[in-house]
Amino acid sequence: MLHITLPDGSPRELPDHATGYDLAASISEGLARNALAVNVNGEVRDLHRPLPDQASVAILTWNDDAGKATYWHSSAHLMAEALEALYPGVKLAIGPAVENGFYYDVDLGEGRTISSTEFPEIEKKMVELAKAKSQYVRREVPKAEAIAYFTEKQDPYKLELIDGLEDGQITFYTQGNFTDLCRGPHIPDTSTIKAAKLMNVAGAYWRGDEKNKQLTRLYGITFPKAKELTEYLERLEEAKRRDHRKLGKELKLFAFSERVGAGLPLWLPKGTALRERLEQFLRKAQVKAGYQPVVTPHIGSKELYVTSGHYEKYGADSFQPIRTPNPGEEFFLKPMNCPHHCEIYKTEPRSYRDLPVRYAEFGTVYRYEQSGELHGLTRVRGFTQDDAHIFCRPDQVKDEFKKVIDLVLYVFKALGFEDYTAQISLRDPENKTKYIGSDENWALAESAIQEAAAEKGLITVTELGEAAFYGPKLDFMVRDALGRRWQLGTIQVDYNLPERFDLEYVASDNTKQRPVMLHRAPFGSLERFVAVLIEHCAGNFPLWLTPEQFIVLPISDKFIDYAYEVKAQLEAADLRGTVDARDERIGRKIRDAELAKTPYLLVVGEKEAEAGAVGVRRHGEGDLGALSVADFIASVQSQVAAAI
Repeated sequence: MLHITLPDGSPRELPDHATGYDLAASISEGLARNALAVNVNGEVRDLHRPLPDQASVAILTWNDDAGKATYWHSSAHLMAEALEALYPGVKLAIGPAVENGFYYDVDLGEGRTISSTEFPEIEKKMVELAKAKSQYVRREVPKAEAIAYFTEKQDPYKLELIDGLEDGQITFYTQGNFTDLCRGPHIPDTSTIKAAKLMNVAGAYWRGDEKNKQLTRLYGITFPKAKELTEYLERLEEAKRRDHRKLGKELKLFAFSERVGAGLPLWLPKGTALRERLEQFLRKAQVKAGYQPVVTPHIGSKELYVTSGHYEKYGADSFQPIRTPNPGEEFFLKPMNCPHHCEIYKTEPRSYRDLPVRYAEFGTVYRYEQSGELHGLTRVRGFTQDDAHIFCRPDQVKDEFKKVIDLVLYVFKALGFEDYTAQISLRDPENKTKYIGSDENWALAESAIQEAAAEKGLITVTELGEAAFYGPKLDFMVRDALGRRWQLGTIQVDYNLPERFDLEYVASDNTKQRPVMLHRAPFGSLERFVAVLIEHCAGNFPLWLTPEQFIVLPISDKFIDYAYEVKAQLEAADLRGTVDARDERIGRKIRDAELAKTPYLLVVGEKEAEAGAVGVRRHGEGDLGALSVADFIASVQSQVAAAI
């Protein structure tokens, strides 16, 4: 018998050679019907592969990220089969799953292209092939046989991939009339692929090297139900309406200038007000939590970043060095704030009684991102991190880590991010060359994160190979109003920079010890955070945050003076807004204020002026009736207080 452990810890016994499907069927008929793959001891496998004894096994369905990835990778093979049928002679490179769907890089041959006008024919062929209910059959293949197969197909890309593989580790997958070199895993058969849509076509260099041939990259997505495809396309249209680049321009928040430089945002007055309010919100919370604000320069010497390791890891992504008239003297635009904070820590002797020391800075850093990767505020070359570094004793690490978790969750609550998971990002145990530091320190850091996350009751996932080069981290993965996932907020444990900078404190036994360093940034970067926030709330910012909370709309010139009196009273109560004194009809003023997404539209005319009142309209809700100015102030203040 096989002895299996399920995700809830319960045991299960199955006959020898039982498969993942057999396990699913033993649990319920519905689970077996919906199962796509299995996770066996952390490895995703085909549903119909035999299970090993003493394994921890989870059944994966469409509701699991790994289940979707398996489904979409299988769909990439289906698209490749359709392409071979429609474009004889096509050569296939790679076809992985991505966050939403999949792509396949293909070589169509000289002079041949695919345009979006051909997408419907490919989609139709995919659905036709899926209806055949072809099984995805896995087969281990000797290297010589694999070479012979793709030599006959004259596919240089597969042959190059095979060349890097060892005999005994090569597998083929076949469905219908299509066979591909692939590690897998795959779904059981094509029957669950009910709806297919090609999303885009682009160019991509083979293996990402511009010296190689440019291939055609076809992006697609599939679903188990046609309704789900329709809903996905509707979400995409809504995402276009919420695009932060579009709304940022319409709401006059930020701009870009070619003269200033690509990837260097200009914050306009309203955007600056929004950004500063975010900073004030976090500064206040940080002071309460015991952080000390610091300010560091926008540049640093090359030696600083060589010491920290950032030059080695980020040198290729940095701006060119700034060379001074002094021979051999070089400076870099700051890629990170942490080396500067290490130097601040070293400015005076530290005792164990002084720790933890918490430094916080809204520090602007610079990375030379490739021009093709720049995207609005989400990928820029100059951005401001809400950075802080905590220097503490080893026995304080877990408690400090938990306090930072509390701060991150406070930020999320105030800004309406309620759907999130915590990703524990560990180093890749198979490739430790990417990281600095001893195995002992890495083990201590990783266990501290795992224990703190568990004690705070966070829903977590663990990802190997996603750690920073100097230490593991906890990344908060937030789903926005459209269900898209963003990485917002990070906490990192670092035993290595204190070593590299020779940081010390005097312990209770008078010996010199190394502090542990925690890196944290609840926003991540202000630019990216604002971009995500704009799209999450479609520009309808929380009342406490929005640059303008009200606009006073006089119905005619006769009431402009009263409008400004109202504005003055509201501003005296720390509310933010303006007066629309244009010579326009009130209907036009209301429409323009709605487009500007101003939360409160305050209409004033003869009745309001006589009563010391305002006619209140709420953006998106319409007329709420008349209120005295004092009652309106009290209402807004109570809403703001409840939010933060």
